[in-house]
Amino acid sequence: MLKFVKGYMESIDGVATYPMISLIIFFAFFVVLFWWVFTASKAHIKEVSELPLEKDNQQNIEL
Repeated sequence: MLKFVKGYMESIDGVATYPMISLIIFFAFFVVLFWWVFTASKAHIKEVSELPLEKDNQQNIEL
């Protein structure tokens, strides 16, 4: 099965560009993610991190 796939992939012109495009997209996604993490406001991070706790407190009050 692997020989069939390898032989088929070698017959496609320009097949080496697809792994490079995938790598660039993967790398760009994580660069943007790291940039967002380091530039996000601390107040927003704190607010989002406390959301599960607020939901639990509201459920306990209603019971």
